[in-house]
Amino acid sequence: MSLGDFLRKQFIDVIQWTESGPGVLMYRFPMQDMEIQSGGKLTVRDSQLALFVNEGRAADAFGPGLHTLVTSNMPILTNLLNWDKAFESPFKSDVYFFSTRLQTGQRWGTQQPITIRDREFGAVRLRAFGMYAFRVVNPAVFQQNVGATDAEYTVAQLEPALRNAIISGFTAAFANAQVPFLDMAANQAQLATQIAAAVQPAFEQLGLKLDSFTVENLSLPDELQKRLDERISMNIIGDMRTYTQFQAAQSIPIAAANEGGVAGLAAGLGVGVGLGGAITNAMAGAAGAPQAPGVAQPQERMAPPVSPSAEAKFCINCGTKLPSIAKFCSACGTSQV
Repeated sequence: MSLGDFLRKQFIDVIQWTESGPGVLMYRFPMQDMEIQSGGKLTVRDSQLALFVNEGRAADAFGPGLHTLVTSNMPILTNLLNWDKAFESPFKSDVYFFSTRLQTGQRWGTQQPITIRDREFGAVRLRAFGMYAFRVVNPAVFQQNVGATDAEYTVAQLEPALRNAIISGFTAAFANAQVPFLDMAANQAQLATQIAAAVQPAFEQLGLKLDSFTVENLSLPDELQKRLDERISMNIIGDMRTYTQFQAAQSIPIAAANEGGVAGLAAGLGVGVGLGGAITNAMAGAAGAPQAPGVAQPQERMAPPVSPSAEAKFCINCGTKLPSIAKFCSACGTSQV
């Protein structure tokens, strides 16, 4: 240590902090050798809190205003008394500043779909995202559990822990809400309130307060959303026969303008209806149900009639070959009896 450094740290300290930018939650004042002289002046501005750590323990928290710090370090005298320690005081002190400004625009979301039991669909895999805002309210708890002795601690460093806490609260809140997924869109505000209540204790353990929380979107993974869209489409269509007739009527003007005209459309519809009827009849036949009306039924295969005996005889008059059962000759008309 040079003589100039030794002399500079003997003056009464003036301690203050102006934030270098948004996102800084905690800042440790860079005191030389961590020796704060007794009588040092501490200025805390609005939107700030300060924590005075004296000899390794949190001594006091200060709100906005001008404050005087009392330490065991007396200018010059304390260092001279510790000549055996290279004129370094053993009484170390720190001042930590905390920004109490509202940290807005913080985003949360599920990185992977989470499986939740739904009252209507059973188990579903759900995605969600939204925004939240928080602030530091308890500097001693924050410094002890989060910031520790870091020279600076930011929102970016804390964000993963907050996101995990929110996802845990989201899962618990959704399970307790007992609201089907399809009704969640109309109850997102209620769900957000329940999630905030479930998450608040985790924020308090970090010395924070959750000021606002919103749910912007709830969605299913792409493959499940496709199945849901199909189900919604079927519900909208309703009666399939009526829908088919409507589609056919809508296609007539288009078919009339194309090659083949309405005749081609009719042929196509006939084939389609016949095929549909055949499938329906096959299914109905397998279940023992009557076949669909209006569809041609396949003819039962008839057994060929038993042919008469292939033996023949000859006319007794003209010798013409006749069937064995003939009673008259087809040539001369002579009775064969």
